[in-house]
Amino acid sequence: MSKATDLMAWIDERIPLTNTWDKHVGKYYAPKNFNFWYYFGSLALLVLVLQIVTGIFLTMNYKADGELAFKSVEYIMRDVNWGWLIRYMHSTGASMFFVVVYLHMMRGIMYGSYKKPRELLWIFGMLIYLVLMAEAFMGYLLPWGQMSFWGAQVIISLFGAIPWVGDAITLWLRGDYVVADATLNRFFALHVIAMPLILIGLVFVHIVALHEVGSNNPDGVDIKKKKGADGIPLDGIPFHPYYSVKDLVGVVVFLIIFFAIVFFAPEMGGYFLEHANYIPADPLKTPEHIAPVWYFTPFYAILRAMPDKLLGVMAMFAAIAVLFFLPWLDRNPVRSIRYRSLAYKVILIAFVVAFIVLGYFGMQPVTPAGTWISRICSLIYFGFFVALWFISKNEKTKPVPERVTY
Repeated sequence: MSKATDLMAWIDERIPLTNTWDKHVGKYYAPKNFNFWYYFGSLALLVLVLQIVTGIFLTMNYKADGELAFKSVEYIMRDVNWGWLIRYMHSTGASMFFVVVYLHMMRGIMYGSYKKPRELLWIFGMLIYLVLMAEAFMGYLLPWGQMSFWGAQVIISLFGAIPWVGDAITLWLRGDYVVADATLNRFFALHVIAMPLILIGLVFVHIVALHEVGSNNPDGVDIKKKKGADGIPLDGIPFHPYYSVKDLVGVVVFLIIFFAIVFFAPEMGGYFLEHANYIPADPLKTPEHIAPVWYFTPFYAILRAMPDKLLGVMAMFAAIAVLFFLPWLDRNPVRSIRYRSLAYKVILIAFVVAFIVLGYFGMQPVTPAGTWISRICSLIYFGFFVALWFISKNEKTKPVPERVTY
């Protein structure tokens, strides 16, 4: 035992291992009233690790070549030992990543986790979301199937609508005048090296920022204001072992669902893996209906709802950019939805419903009715932020408790 203690002392003299553990895990005090919604942050970290590990194994047999990419994926699926499992884990993981991230973001909005002093924490989270979208888009091209090829063709061409610099941006993204071998190589490098490094860096600063200001809770109460004689928050408990064990329960439930999808429904009816992507990319044959993967479709629906291409591109990017300004658009100091007004709850529900409806119609072929519904839902989406600005200033809220409730 003394030798282990001596070894830890030797390590701590050279790197603050024990202090880091205590600050971020062992003696990091989190609110006692975390609920179901607080599983998704740790689950997002789990899926990130899962994607990196399975991605490493996939690159061992994948060929970033226009002639060989599709065949190499088929080779992984059919001939590499357990290759089918690794590929399905990676493809399912991509969709599950967005499932847990969207739920994580929803929790942040519901409980006001973007408000002072957590504005920077929210911005780091939004940057993670933005890089994750770029990472997913670039990875989507790599199987070099029909939907990969034509989806990339459509999305990249949208940048051409940007005045003055649009053509230069699209040429740089493609690396050629059309989506071709150069595009595949470029996206492979960005997907495997550049984006994961940025993502890991942002996740690190996101966690550091979280532990600096402290975790929010369903009541939106700052637990640091009420401390005992020992300086420990009265409504706080150490993250380890209490929440590390709690998160393990969430991990087990998540993995049961995750592997049920992997083993029994990896395509999820064409939502996780589109049927057109089982056909090799053919520049001379356009699929009947081109649409991105489900996690992009709300923004794709906003794009298609606009009568002008440039206006659509601007609206699509604005739909993401406006989320960065949420800490300043919401001017009410009350954090939790539990104590907000009925008007706030109504506009938030309308916002969530509009987002889901946009996601559905973004996956469907264009119809006049679908276009008008998408336009209405786009107005509701942006209207939420406008209404929030006006409602939050003089909102009649319920009294917020001094300490957390159970």
